Amino acid sequence: MISIDPKVSKDINGKTKSVTLSADDWHQVLEELEELDDIRAFDQAVAEDSPTIPFEEALAEIEKNKLSD
Repeated sequence: MISIDPKVSKDINGKTKSVTLSADDWHQVLEELEELDDIRAFDQAVAEDSPTIPFEEALAEIEKNKLSD
């Protein structure tokens, strides 16, 4: 779990108006969001029960596609 120190600005009614993060905190949030995106993509792939191919075959296909671009 990440540890961030947000600065919260509230209006006169006590409602949150804005939240400010340091650049380091923002990068931590982005890294966590990217990891969450990877987890969701993995979960979706597992749920679809798609056929799998060997890693070496996948690399060869990627390289083939790079050359044709």
